[in-house]
Amino acid sequence: MTLSQAGVHEASPAPASNAPPPGDAPRRSGPRRPETDQPETDRSGPGQPEPRRPAWPVAVGAVVLLLALAALSLSVGAGEVGPGRVLDYLLNRDGARADGRLALVVGDLRLPRTVTALLVGAALGVAGAQLQSVTRNPLAETGLLGVNAGASLGVVLGIAVLGVQTSYGYLAFAFGGAVLASTLVLLIAGSRGGGSPMRLVLGGSAVGATFGGLTGVLIVNSPEAYDRYRVWVLGSLSGVEGWTTLRQLAPVLGAGFLLALLTTRPLTALALGDDLARGLGHRPGATRAAVATAVTLLTASAVALAGPVSFLGLLAGFLARAVAGPRVGRLTLLAGLFGAAVLIGADVLARVVARPFEAPVSVIVALVGAPALIAIVRSRRSAALAMSDPAEAAAPPARRAEPPAPKPDLALRYGAWSLLLPRRALLASLGLTAALLAAVVVSAHAGQSELDLGRTFQAVFGYGDRLDVLLVQKFRLGRIVAGLAAGAALGLAGCLTQTLARNRLATPELLGVNDGATAAVLVSATVSGTFGTWWAGPLGALVAVLVVTLVSGGLGARGYRVLVVGLAMSALASAVVQVALARRSLNSAGSLYVWTSGSLNGRDYAIAAPVLTGLAVLVPLALVVARRLAVLRFDDDVASALGVDPGRVRLACLLLAVALAGLAVGVCGPVGFVALAAPVVAGRLAGPARVPVLGSALTGALLVVLADTLGRVLIGGVEIPVGIVTTVLGGPFLLWVLLGRKGRPA
Repeated sequence: MTLSQAGVHEASPAPASNAPPPGDAPRRSGPRRPETDQPETDRSGPGQPEPRRPAWPVAVGAVVLLLALAALSLSVGAGEVGPGRVLDYLLNRDGARADGRLALVVGDLRLPRTVTALLVGAALGVAGAQLQSVTRNPLAETGLLGVNAGASLGVVLGIAVLGVQTSYGYLAFAFGGAVLASTLVLLIAGSRGGGSPMRLVLGGSAVGATFGGLTGVLIVNSPEAYDRYRVWVLGSLSGVEGWTTLRQLAPVLGAGFLLALLTTRPLTALALGDDLARGLGHRPGATRAAVATAVTLLTASAVALAGPVSFLGLLAGFLARAVAGPRVGRLTLLAGLFGAAVLIGADVLARVVARPFEAPVSVIVALVGAPALIAIVRSRRSAALAMSDPAEAAAPPARRAEPPAPKPDLALRYGAWSLLLPRRALLASLGLTAALLAAVVVSAHAGQSELDLGRTFQAVFGYGDRLDVLLVQKFRLGRIVAGLAAGAALGLAGCLTQTLARNRLATPELLGVNDGATAAVLVSATVSGTFGTWWAGPLGALVAVLVVTLVSGGLGARGYRVLVVGLAMSALASAVVQVALARRSLNSAGSLYVWTSGSLNGRDYAIAAPVLTGLAVLVPLALVVARRLAVLRFDDDVASALGVDPGRVRLACLLLAVALAGLAVGVCGPVGFVALAAPVVAGRLAGPARVPVLGSALTGALLVVLADTLGRVLIGGVEIPVGIVTTVLGGPFLLWVLLGRKGRPA
């Protein structure tokens, strides 16, 4: 049985649920909400209709709030023009519109900005509501599902490659990227197990990560493109001047709103299921295609106008669902109103919280949206929405976690001493060591010199021509050693967190550890004026994992819940990173951006020394803990009966993983997906009977060295940071782990 079957189909017909048996559904009169939404509002008992809520008071209140915020937006900003003068201009009292200064401040700056905020917020709110309805997933949102990242990739592609600077050009490329992302999201939603709310969000994160990595490839070696990107990516309305851009994009926004309105009735029928929708005369495939088109039009226009603003669709849909229930018509209307109100309110705050500067509006929205995401995940309705850990529903704990019998060990004896070595794990470690040595030689060979592989191999070990040895060991091997240390630390950290959470997806980057460590290093650099010290990474990682663990209610018991909380933490930390980069000069920000993408450029033995020292201490500790950690793959009661204290083992493993991931980030920045892939590959090689501690470290080191080599030779004369390479390749790998038959939590 797959996780999606266990998490969705087994949870809904439970005896304690208020949902009626599936066989009763056709006999109910009137439209019915999908089962996953029933516990949210249906409190009248089994088989009884959902109580109707009047929509007009909420809609009227939302309109009044929106008008009040719009008036505030027109009254606040540069120019020292108060509400009275704004009203004079709007009513043209005493010829106020003839005042050039007043016309500039109100007519060309504040009024277009307010109207743009209203339309962009409404567009993202409606797009989020449409996605939530078509996927039956309250976590669906254009930012979380990678649609914003696809649109951003399209815009950056136009800027960096073709020099696009017009609003129509932005729209065209944003539309193409959003179409691709929306298509991938709907394919994930329709795939086996992909419709689960948690899996869909994680799949969207994989899509967004891949698109983000491709965006990094385009801008990392183009200072001009990066300079425009680093301000635009924060999402801002400060660049809105006059009506030209809005006038050009208004027809596209209008088409998106109209299409969303036309899909309301088919979406209502689709909520009953594809078969019932067909019986009512609708075509589910055409409905999904129309929704995808509407979402793409709205998102692409919003991104072209204001840049990517994440969490807004999620927040607007959450508020609309909370006050009006899941009926598609109400949800779409109120989500548009709430989205517009939230964005206008965030824009007003962005203008006043950091005077005389202006804060990025996306950061303000993220500060509100990330807690909303956490509130959804922690709500009592999470079990009915398949948000609880599906690993617990997949099988009885002892049976689910019980590893297969190990292969016969290899016994080494010397007198009275004997040592048992796992045969398969030993062979896997030897193979990985040989592959790692070959990768080191190939990486040392990759460069501008005339060294062949034979001379490079000799120089690695200090033999051969003196100049060859100097070139390899002085200028190349230091970087390789730093990559080996960082990769081994990430692989080991991923092995510990995956085994600890009993979930293959519970890795440092998905738990917010990497972004927390990155933010801490940048903050320390801002305070000290120099690049952050090595200990800032582990400290930031510790703070991030403590927050995620406490907010999610534990790391080991709710694997998928902690992942989504980790995504919220990552979003907040990433916002801090982007703000820090935007405040720096172009040269400083450019070099720091390369590091925040994950780079080994300029790394040497001295920088790698803290990680090597940490590995020398932490790897033996991890090997000692691994034996007890393996017992945790059983139920906690079984582990306690075997003499293992689950709480102490989890705490020790968590601290080890945080220290390792933080040290790695301090050396080469956040290199993504290595901690995800290394334990999976090592586990396949060593077998499922044991925790692959040593194999994960070796595999992580191998992946980082190979990715760094690929980034140096893929494009002649251009170096792609290792973190961008692993991100581009790691997104599809995450989708394979998430949606494949072997993608269930370990």
